[in-house]
Amino acid sequence: MLVRDLSTEVVAAKERFALWEEFSRESYLPYLLRSEHQDDFRAAMRVVGLGGVQVSVSSFPHMEVVRTPKLVRRCDPEMYQVDCVLSGEAALTLVGGRETTCRAGDIVLVDSGRPFRGQFRAARGKGSHLIVQFPRTLLPLPRSTVQRALAVPISARHGMGATFYRWLSDLSARAEEFTVAEAPTLASVTVDLLASLLGHCLDAEKKLTPESRRQALRVRICDFVEQHLGDPDLTPGAIAAAHGISVSHLHAVFADQDCTVAAWIRNRRLERCRRDLADPLLRARPVQAVAARWGFTGPAHFSRAFRAAYGMSPREYRQATATGYAAYESSTSLD
Repeated sequence: MLVRDLSTEVVAAKERFALWEEFSRESYLPYLLRSEHQDDFRAAMRVVGLGGVQVSVSSFPHMEVVRTPKLVRRCDPEMYQVDCVLSGEAALTLVGGRETTCRAGDIVLVDSGRPFRGQFRAARGKGSHLIVQFPRTLLPLPRSTVQRALAVPISARHGMGATFYRWLSDLSARAEEFTVAEAPTLASVTVDLLASLLGHCLDAEKKLTPESRRQALRVRICDFVEQHLGDPDLTPGAIAAAHGISVSHLHAVFADQDCTVAAWIRNRRLERCRRDLADPLLRARPVQAVAARWGFTGPAHFSRAFRAAYGMSPREYRQATATGYAAYESSTSLD
């Protein structure tokens, strides 16, 4: 998978904005750029390529982007671009259409075939944005339907918007962990999540394909489970009820996985416990407190499950990782 980390601070101050323009030409839609900080434009970008889908995180002090009618006529790559505002604010205007202001926690969509102007300002220092762009043909919604969502802020603070945002953030942060072979699946899930979000906002969910709906539902359920792992009452029945589906439907959504839903929940809890037991900052926390934090209520059950998963008891695992950490500390000592 292609991951690029780019920074303008690798060149002299007077050359930084020109370098950013070069980065943008390689990474984003064709548009004109301007900034109030062109004399010393300090900015950075991480670009994750997933084949036809690209996810990027960028930070900069101020920027104005303009996709003029002339640029649209000259070159329309037939793309959608989604901007998740992480900090600062964005004022977006569609030429001959709506105007809107987006703040941190908002998601906004533009179409490469529609001229627009965007003004991005930082609250303090640098504003940051998480951007997804992909061919229009990948989105399983009619373009005429999607047009109603252009330049309309969608909240990423709760519901499906929050699920979409967390998925993108995790994808960008953990990009090096994925393989090239996994890129098509990651791209498909990303687009299906966006389609589900837009379908809900536009009351157009019936226009989604069954596979897109199933994919989006599974990611939404996974996100729900990760947010509630510490709840001992997190069961398949509780998950199904929270999503308005039957337990049999829940199992059908995960039918192609290697384990049952209950086993998957247990595995996720064990992995969280394993991380906490290996964390030197949590060394003083009792083993049972670690287990209870992640939804295990019985010490004996937790110990048996941990040993079955990792080949040793929780206490033995903590001791082994503590010994390894101590050896590492000793080897890197400056004394």
